[in-house]
Amino acid sequence: MSAHVIAVDVGTSAVRAALVHADGHIVSASHLPRASSLGGETFEAESLHKEVLAALAGLADHPVPSALAIAAHIGTVAVAADVEPVDLGGGWADSRGTHQLSAIDHATAQQILRASGRPALTGGALAYLLGLDPGHAVRVGTVLSPKDYLVARLTGRLATDTINAAYTLAADVRRRSWNISALEQLGLEPSLFPPQVEPVSVVGELTAGAAAATGLPVGLPVVAGGPDGSVGIGLLLGTDQDLIADVAGTTDVVGRLLPRAAEAPDGAVLNPSVLPGRFVVGGATGLTGGAVARWRSLVGSVEDARLAEIPPGANGLTVIPTMTGSRFPRWRPGSRGAVLGQRPEHEAAHLLRAAQEAATFTVREGLDLLDPSGRLPVALAGGSARSAHVAQLRADALARPLLVSSEPDVTLLGAASLAFAGSGEATDPDELRSRLLGGVREIEPDAARSARYAELYSAWLRTRDTIDEAQD
Repeated sequence: MSAHVIAVDVGTSAVRAALVHADGHIVSASHLPRASSLGGETFEAESLHKEVLAALAGLADHPVPSALAIAAHIGTVAVAADVEPVDLGGGWADSRGTHQLSAIDHATAQQILRASGRPALTGGALAYLLGLDPGHAVRVGTVLSPKDYLVARLTGRLATDTINAAYTLAADVRRRSWNISALEQLGLEPSLFPPQVEPVSVVGELTAGAAAATGLPVGLPVVAGGPDGSVGIGLLLGTDQDLIADVAGTTDVVGRLLPRAAEAPDGAVLNPSVLPGRFVVGGATGLTGGAVARWRSLVGSVEDARLAEIPPGANGLTVIPTMTGSRFPRWRPGSRGAVLGQRPEHEAAHLLRAAQEAATFTVREGLDLLDPSGRLPVALAGGSARSAHVAQLRADALARPLLVSSEPDVTLLGAASLAFAGSGEATDPDELRSRLLGGVREIEPDAARSARYAELYSAWLRTRDTIDEAQD
């Protein structure tokens, strides 16, 4: 068995692929920008397939891997019997069918929410099917997540992991099965949904066509994989239940491991874990890092040293980052962003710092729901972990210790961990965490700045709520 695996990370802005050695180092990697929108609404599924093939082709002239796994953003891809897409793919902010979903009767809605472990009827495959145009409906054979679609194109096999299944709103997450009674009540055929498997399960093998397109070996085992944030959380947490993970990217995805299914706090999502039989409570916040990136694209880059000089509160400038609606823990898809308190002396650095503070406040609301004691540390990885001053801002404004991963590409390495587990190369979650992530950098919050941020956070919540009410 090879000591190498291939990991793929599909984000809303780029596709990354890497050949990863069992000791954790990345032997080779490729990176391709995606032609999709920042907000994650829709995308061309066939274009994504070509981007992934191109990324994999960049890894062909290296040691033969033992398995391949993909982590990707959540969403919906409707395919025909030949696995060709019949419509635009939907990302995490896809709103198609949400109007029809919101119109179902109260009893059915409550049964769906209970079974799916969700606090609100949001988008997903169930909404998509209810709002499907009749012209497309006759062609749809199966609804898949973006990751499932890619796996199907690589292997010819239709399947979904238990976590992506939960995001369809059609699953019973505690049983790790489809919610047949709800589908029947809504007049939907259960056959529209593929079989569910665990994220570490081998779904199939690389077909001759996929092998020819990528240069990888025919018959390479392909592991089920999972949603990008959930895969990153799985690697960050291992089996640790006294830690909250935060995978910070376009959106922050936070989660806490549970040994068994339990009632999630109001506003939180209950998902199967990447560990068989376990669960994660938490959710994706909506735009956080994506909002910062959007403002940066508009006002230009600012040196980190200048951003670090801006005092807490950004000299009175306040940003609300919900450009595409809020998710965990408020679930208000109609919420929109705002900038308040502008004065002539404000410059680009103030705006970016205010956006970074707003992203952190958004995360804090979810963390405090998962751990009202405020004592549990946060394992941070992703975009915000790359910047020392942003990590310190996070510690100060969250008022919690941070354990910052020295490997910011936790989603990519999380996919590698699933490939190693699926291949049998390494199956202990904590051993994989140690191998792939190595050590962490501990950051303690500064007491004085945390006290100031506590005041600012309370004011920010009031401002956010006032803006939400004005938009209703």
